[in-house]
Amino acid sequence: MSLLLSAQGLTKSFAHRPLFADLCLDLRAGERVGLIGPNGAGKSTLVKILAGLETADAGTITSRRGVRIGYIPQDDVFPAGLSASQVLVEALKADGHEEHDAETQAAITLTQVGFADHDQLAETMSGGWRKRLAVARQLARKPDLLLLDEPTNHLDLPGVIWLERLLRGAPFGYLAATHDRAFLRAIADEILEVSRVYPGGAFRVASGYDDFADRRDEFLEAQDRQRAAVANQVRRETEWLGHKAQARTRKASSRIEAAGARREELADLKYRTAATNVAGIDFAGTGRQTRKLLTTTGISKSLGGRPLFSDVDLMLSPGTKLGLLGPNGSGKSTLMRIMAGQMAPDTGVVTRADGLRMVMFEQGRADLDLSLSLREALSPNGEHVTFGDRPLHVAAWAQRFLFKAEQLNLEMSALSGGEQARVRIAQLMLKPADVLFLDEPTNDLDIASLEVLEESLAEFPGAVVLVTHDRDLMDRLCTEVIGLDGRGGSSPYGNVNQWLTAYERSTAELSKPQNAAPKASATVAAKPKKLSYKEQQEWEGMEAAITKAEATVAAREADVAKVSPSDHVAMSTACKALEEAQAAVEKLFARWQELEARRSGTG
Repeated sequence: MSLLLSAQGLTKSFAHRPLFADLCLDLRAGERVGLIGPNGAGKSTLVKILAGLETADAGTITSRRGVRIGYIPQDDVFPAGLSASQVLVEALKADGHEEHDAETQAAITLTQVGFADHDQLAETMSGGWRKRLAVARQLARKPDLLLLDEPTNHLDLPGVIWLERLLRGAPFGYLAATHDRAFLRAIADEILEVSRVYPGGAFRVASGYDDFADRRDEFLEAQDRQRAAVANQVRRETEWLGHKAQARTRKASSRIEAAGARREELADLKYRTAATNVAGIDFAGTGRQTRKLLTTTGISKSLGGRPLFSDVDLMLSPGTKLGLLGPNGSGKSTLMRIMAGQMAPDTGVVTRADGLRMVMFEQGRADLDLSLSLREALSPNGEHVTFGDRPLHVAAWAQRFLFKAEQLNLEMSALSGGEQARVRIAQLMLKPADVLFLDEPTNDLDIASLEVLEESLAEFPGAVVLVTHDRDLMDRLCTEVIGLDGRGGSSPYGNVNQWLTAYERSTAELSKPQNAAPKASATVAAKPKKLSYKEQQEWEGMEAAITKAEATVAAREADVAKVSPSDHVAMSTACKALEEAQAAVEKLFARWQELEARRSGTG
């Protein structure tokens, strides 16, 4: 595979804190790389440097002549007042496309990513559709390499699955920074972790995430054994130097120099192995064993006249781990707030055990006061906190969540999203609870913190109600799953994939009338007045052409399903064929819409 981009010796610091040093990275055509790393390791900064939006303190970046590099940031920003179509047209014109060509390509791409209304203003879209628009803007440019920074942000689970399929079928290579383990498994053939725990600041494995995790653990264990061995050597050399001070002749000078070198090696190993620390997450339960902690009977809720859910019956007991699934806007957070007593249902009853103690982690960490210092946020009542009946100094409490003493006076607004999430978890851990309500607690947490959170929740003796797009966490943790369809319905499911299958099936059924090709009976009606003879023939044959093209897509989808996921070459070939077949369908639909508009006098 040809080299598209090469970074050599990259070094970057932020506010006197080194993010990475002397980092090297090559990206080749067609490579699908997942980028991971602990919070604060500089993943987003690295992606911006590769995209040419930031400069490194040292090092060089070279790219192949004429290579097109796309970039999708964490937060999607569009010029004010532009529609979805105009966003793409402006991006294409900036790349040198003519107006008509840009408009055609914009229409095809927007249809491809699921936009029904190409004239909707970007500023009026939900977070999920803004993300789709950001993806469409780059797809239209036909990149050779796409750089994505936390691309699942703002997407619901169906949206994440859509993005997975799009990337797996993409003809270009990409580097995607993400903490979502299931997403990594689906889209990445290689994993690159950026962390100071590794020599050179990075560790890359040309395999999927699970194999990467095994290889990483082996490397870290070997590095820890090396640290212990070097520490023993340094201890012996220190004793020798102390006892043999009178023998420090020229003959022994080489041994003294070697001892100094080993001390430097040990200091470097200690610095790197210290980076393997993870946050000490441990939610405290009350030990209450009441069988019925909380029940809901026939609760319903509508918003703006639209039903969110109806007749929901639930019971939470100690040990219940309930997951709430549904597309954005389906009412997951609303249902959680009703259960927690923060909102009233339209109908039905919520019954809570006497003295029930509930703790809520709000989506977006809404209850965090960003004007406070880290010290005040962690310990609002003095220099000590009480955890598990044991007093702890705020510095020790901060250290448990990977904060350094010198950060205690920082304002909360200066912390990263992951650091703010750890602060909110620290606050909640000081409140013993019977029921934990967790609304997207995994946002911005790195993988190591996610795994510790998962372990803590699994051991929590009370009940947990969880909303998250992290499929790994939900599948491993939840004993029950309730799926909301966004149209007022709710049902229990065995796992996330079962709900996704049911949701996609119901969505496809609902969309059939809108997506149906034009029927032959409709074509016989009135003679078109604005089409040439050849265009009229093309229009009348459009239904057959679309049907044939859709059959080809179905055949290519079947081909992809037959390929073993481990056969990367065959999978890449099959996915490319599927992408080409899908593109052919989209072009036919776009052409049909153009002809239909002219025929009806609206074009």
